[in-house]
Amino acid sequence: MEEEDKKVKNEALQIIRLHQNLPSLIVFDLDHTLWPLYCDCCNEDDVPYLYPEARGILYAVKDSGIDVAIASRSPTSDIAKTFLDKLGIQSMTVAQEIFSSWTHKTEHFQRIQRSTGVPFTSMLFFDDEDRNIEAVSKMGVTSILVGNGVNLGALRQGLAEFSQKSGSSSRGKQN
Repeated sequence: MEEEDKKVKNEALQIIRLHQNLPSLIVFDLDHTLWPLYCDCCNEDDVPYLYPEARGILYAVKDSGIDVAIASRSPTSDIAKTFLDKLGIQSMTVAQEIFSSWTHKTEHFQRIQRSTGVPFTSMLFFDDEDRNIEAVSKMGVTSILVGNGVNLGALRQGLAEFSQKSGSSSRGKQN
C-alpha cells in the first residue's frame, strides 16, 4: 500500500472509531464513485485507477470489520470486474451486483440483502447519482451522494448520518 493510502486509511480508521453505531455493510457504486471513469467507455486492456482516497477508505472499512459490497448499473460488468481485479479489490467484497438496470439500483440492493442477510437499515451506500440515492434511501438504506468520488468527507458524513438514524431508531424502540 502506498504511503498516501496508509495516511488515508489511518484517518478513515479514526473517523470510524468516533461512531458507536456502525453499518454492517457499506455498498459502493463504481463509476464516478470509486473510480473517475465509465466502464462502458473503456475496454479490458485499459489501466483503471481509483479516486485518491478510495483505496485507503476501502482498507479502513475492511480492517474495522465492516463488509463491503458493490452495486453498479454498468452495462459492461465484464470490464467492471476486470478493473476490480486489476485494482486488487475484487476479493474485498462480500457481494457484487453489477448489471444494467432501469430500477435505480433497488434490484441490486434486494439481491445484496438476500445474499448477505444484512437488513437495509444496517447498510450505508455511496453513489454519484441522485436518482439512485433517492430510490435506495426509500428502502431504508443510509445513502450519500458523492460529487468527486468517495473521500474522507463523504465517509464522515455517511457514518454520522448512519449513526444518527440508527441511534434515533433504537431510542424509538425503547419507548
